[in-house]
Amino acid sequence: MKILIINGPNLNLLGKREPSIYGNSSFDDFFKDLKAEFPTVELSYFQSNVEGELINKLHEVGFNFDAIVMNAGAYTHTSIGIADAIAGIKTPVIEVHISNVYAREEYRHVSLMAKNCIGVIAGLGLNAYRLAILHFISIHPQ
Repeated sequence: MKILIINGPNLNLLGKREPSIYGNSSFDDFFKDLKAEFPTVELSYFQSNVEGELINKLHEVGFNFDAIVMNAGAYTHTSIGIADAIAGIKTPVIEVHISNVYAREEYRHVSLMAKNCIGVIAGLGLNAYRLAILHFISIHPQ
């Protein structure tokens, strides 16, 4: 099973950025733990602060990966382009958020992507990524 994790803007600062919201762990360290936890899954990781690069990556893998776990960061609430890219690909996507976006500013309560994703996980910290992977494994037993 091939799963790609895509992180959007500012998520490269995890472990440094607002630790009270996002925690103290870098995503690179967390990703190493995920790879160790799921050795039979071919996990890949991509991060960009640039909207077009995120769209290009969705187009690149959206027909040959089994699953995508996506945290588009602030683009979740603003990018029609990312929402359209998810709608246009075959690979299923789960939208994840580290923080509980519904307990934050009102503009974060709307996701333009959610209707094109098979599910949304928010507010469970980095564990959201793990739960998304577990879901994909459960629907695609190896």
